[in-house]
Amino acid sequence: MRDDGSVAVGLARWRAAFLAGFAVLFVARLMLAATLSPFGDEAYYWQESRRLAWGYSDLPPLTAWLIRLGETVAGHGVLGMRWPFLLIGSSLPWLVRAFAREHFDERTGWQAGLLCLALPLAGSLGVMAVPDVPLTVAIMLAVLAFARATADDRLRDWLLLGLALGLCWLTHYRAAMPMLSGLLLMVVTPRGRRQWRRGRFWLAMGVAALGLVPLVVSNWQQQGAGIAFQVLERNPWSFHADALVQPLEQALACTPLLYLLLLWAAWQSWRRRDEPAAPWDLITVVSVSFIVGYFVLGLFADDVRFRAHWPLPGYLPLLAALPVLLREQWVWRKAWLSAAFALTIIGQLGGLMYLGLAASAGGATALADVKAFPARFVGWRESGELARQLLAARPAVVVADNFMLAAEIDFQLGGRVPVYTLDHAINVKHGRAPQLAIWRLDETALHLQHGGEPMVLAVDEKSIKERERAPWLRSLCGRIDDPQPLQRLDLYAGRIRVAFYAGRVPSGPPVDPAFDERCLIWQDAYAADSGHR
Repeated sequence: MRDDGSVAVGLARWRAAFLAGFAVLFVARLMLAATLSPFGDEAYYWQESRRLAWGYSDLPPLTAWLIRLGETVAGHGVLGMRWPFLLIGSSLPWLVRAFAREHFDERTGWQAGLLCLALPLAGSLGVMAVPDVPLTVAIMLAVLAFARATADDRLRDWLLLGLALGLCWLTHYRAAMPMLSGLLLMVVTPRGRRQWRRGRFWLAMGVAALGLVPLVVSNWQQQGAGIAFQVLERNPWSFHADALVQPLEQALACTPLLYLLLLWAAWQSWRRRDEPAAPWDLITVVSVSFIVGYFVLGLFADDVRFRAHWPLPGYLPLLAALPVLLREQWVWRKAWLSAAFALTIIGQLGGLMYLGLAASAGGATALADVKAFPARFVGWRESGELARQLLAARPAVVVADNFMLAAEIDFQLGGRVPVYTLDHAINVKHGRAPQLAIWRLDETALHLQHGGEPMVLAVDEKSIKERERAPWLRSLCGRIDDPQPLQRLDLYAGRIRVAFYAGRVPSGPPVDPAFDERCLIWQDAYAADSGHR
């Protein structure tokens, strides 16, 4: 990234490129945020926002608080829910720019910001209302504040560091990683070791600890459900060799050439870690602790859920260092960088186009035959509208067979009626079963509060893997009395299938239902599945 001509002309060109890219990307993300249906977890976070608390069985409270703020200001809807996350995510390239500008120069700042816009994981941040948006931004803010505080020892920078780390704790249990990264920095680097004797450092840690208060209170109220899920239940804590593909996943997530450049930048930063001219030690420790730490953790931890975004905070300081490192040996690396940047832009545009297709019925139809079908983003509006029509024709208790479908129907209905959830295995898998019990929206509460009343049951026939599907569907006739088929949604060449049944809530507490092959719900699902083969 070298400029020809005057410095002023070079700065103007890089600034213009960054501002143009930022504006175009912001408009694209705004359009997606306003049109893309919420996926299951996102709709569930919306349910949490309607029941504000110190925390929940899956997360600390900040995500729910932000969604509540968004809808309080802008009303119910996908954009009302997402606009706070869109604004927070849009601040990330500016933070990367600020870090690069302060520790290198103005030109490097604009170049680093432009790289952040191009990086698919970073540039698309904020389209969805998910905890990784405030978590990632808070971590980068903490890196920026720590660099400032250790250089100038100003009170405001230490307080900013404490605030950023406190926000991490308010957002996700993965706040433990930036804390571990900071501890490593404080132990292995001279810069870090000097801070142990500074009173302002301990003041910052005290401010950060305030972010733990809601987490501690919520776990005390829920008998440790959040910690149990995040630490024990979701993680096998045994080696699984399939996780060795994580570097390939990261290469695809970052685009391959840029990923190799970032790893090279981490190595170069490590070689310069003792140079005082720039915070190479900070860049090295933060990047290596996130990239290597999550790789090692991934070998033993959760191997089911999407996790490609976990190391993202480790790449951000490297984006600030990369232009400087490349500038020193520009001749032979120019073609490499140009190709890497072009491929990254293609990857970013490809990801945005994929979400754009998922946001429209026609686009989703075009994706129906591909393996990467966006199943978690489509079919929910149709399910909610059909539920609304059925309830208008015959008032009844609304029940979904799993928490994701329940959350989506609840979101589409605007929270006007309670939506209960059967005791599905994925409620436990995603850590939502304890919270549903607290809200009294689980199967036990359904029986106790509405035993014998009419019910409408929505069944997502594609919610679980095929080998697990038959036992679950065969059990449903024991969870609804006298089921009668009402209507079925069969969308996108059978990729989305939701069936609605009328019946009555069984009286008395729920019992373990038998796996009955004669169950009407199972037979209907099997017949529909056979019709698409």
